[in-house]
Amino acid sequence: MPFSYDAALGNNSEFVWFKQQVIKMFSSVLGIIATPGKQWHSFAGRAPESAMRAAQYTLLLAIIPTVAWYWGTTQVGWEVGAGDTVKLSAGSARSIFPLFYLAMVSAIIFIGFMIHWMASNYGADSSAGKGIAIAGLAATPLFLAGVVGFYPVFWLALVLGVGSVCYTMYLLYLGIPIVMKIPEERAFLFASAIVAVCMVAVIAMMGASVILWDMGLAPVFTDG
Repeated sequence: MPFSYDAALGNNSEFVWFKQQVIKMFSSVLGIIATPGKQWHSFAGRAPESAMRAAQYTLLLAIIPTVAWYWGTTQVGWEVGAGDTVKLSAGSARSIFPLFYLAMVSAIIFIGFMIHWMASNYGADSSAGKGIAIAGLAATPLFLAGVVGFYPVFWLALVLGVGSVCYTMYLLYLGIPIVMKIPEERAFLFASAIVAVCMVAVIAMMGASVILWDMGLAPVFTDG
């Protein structure tokens, strides 16, 4: 009888759970990118989720840019002007990229809690789980754009970065009135407040990076 991974792992509850989450994640990714309006309506009709369950989407999706940039910066490298190819040392990358992953997940959770906290000011019914899920779904283009890290070219990273930020903002402004079930005028103000929170989160992460670099976690580069 031929060996089957599915047969060998099929009775493992952890594997089954992980497989279900991956399938669910890809379904959500495809929906929010291809048919965002339909996906937001589908999400709005779901039963409330706990904060931990809502964060699972982000926990899985954040792996994409982490792995991509780890590989690209340590194995491929990038050119600075007309000089040699510069790479990040493997030891330095092993210290930096776990923090990079943690920073992305923490930012989504923070923004999600802020969405929940601000919801009552705009007449919306919310929960921590709903806020985290909204933040994670809206940030999907940013996570997907992280694949550019496998081949870190400046102009390509810039184009994908700007494009993903624009699409993320579009998803946010589109989804807030649908999910929160509030008038579009009030939803516009709510979404704008969320964008402001996102900017604060980005500035906070930049400040934390400087502090960590000063504490000895500065990146170490190698030539070629």
